[in-house]
Amino acid sequence: MASAGNGESKAFKRRGRRERPRGVRGEYSGGMRVAKTWGLMFAFVVLLAGLTAWGQSQPGQPPPPEVPSQDSPQNSGTAPGKELPDEPEETKKKEESKKKEQSANPARQAAEMTRHAATSGLIRARNWESTWITGVYMRRDQPLTTLTNRERETIYLRQTLTTPGAYLKRAFGAGIDQASGTPRQWDDGWGGYAERFASREGQFIAANTLAALGNAKLGYEVRYDKCKCDGLWARMRHALVRNLMTYDRSEEHLRPQWALYGGAFGGGMVYAAWKPGSPNAFAEGGRAMAGQLGWGTLLNFVTEFSKEINRKQGVR
Repeated sequence: MASAGNGESKAFKRRGRRERPRGVRGEYSGGMRVAKTWGLMFAFVVLLAGLTAWGQSQPGQPPPPEVPSQDSPQNSGTAPGKELPDEPEETKKKEESKKKEQSANPARQAAEMTRHAATSGLIRARNWESTWITGVYMRRDQPLTTLTNRERETIYLRQTLTTPGAYLKRAFGAGIDQASGTPRQWDDGWGGYAERFASREGQFIAANTLAALGNAKLGYEVRYDKCKCDGLWARMRHALVRNLMTYDRSEEHLRPQWALYGGAFGGGMVYAAWKPGSPNAFAEGGRAMAGQLGWGTLLNFVTEFSKEINRKQGVR
């Protein structure tokens, strides 16, 4: 009897050890998932801010090339503005000596080339309003002209595949999905984040492709044009309206954004094809349209006030 009792008590203890931590483990894993996600998003924001600040610390223009100093008029014995040109032999000797100096110090030459390339890259990177976030837009002083098919193709590639902003925005959206655990069937680690990012990217490419095809067929404008008005409320109203309306082929008459929201709806339906849980495709399309309304308006606001934002950052 003692052995049987001991066996029951041991089995009870084992069951207790297995069952008790179950809720604790779920809470712990949920907390770790949120902590990992917010840590990832914080690191991403810090990295982006660091790159922006580093770019802003560079000069606005690359340093001009060094020009060899010339003898002053007093030393040359000629009047100002009437310096005699060098003799052909002298010019040839100077060029040869310059070539010898460059060939004798290749490390310095390579360092100069690397520095100039890095400076140019940072200057381009800090100009975020035209590359990373806002994409293609028209300034207030630029007239709208009808786009050619070649120009539409270039804009489509820039907005969808060939600029960092196309991927950074999807990465941020995947981070939000990771923090909220959506969809819950996907893992909460790096594998789950990769699935969410790929899902966001696939939906985005599908929506942009459908919208680009529709706008090309209708002849609608795909670029945002900054308001030619003044005043905070007038510019905000323009940013909101331009997310709902766009110009036709004439570039004068506003028409509803049929292709933009149709593409968003189609992208949401495509997303439902691989989302776990067999969701309703029409419901996902409706959510995607609502997302386009919110995020599109926010992006227009950022584009509209990009000059003021840059001024606050110290970029001229």
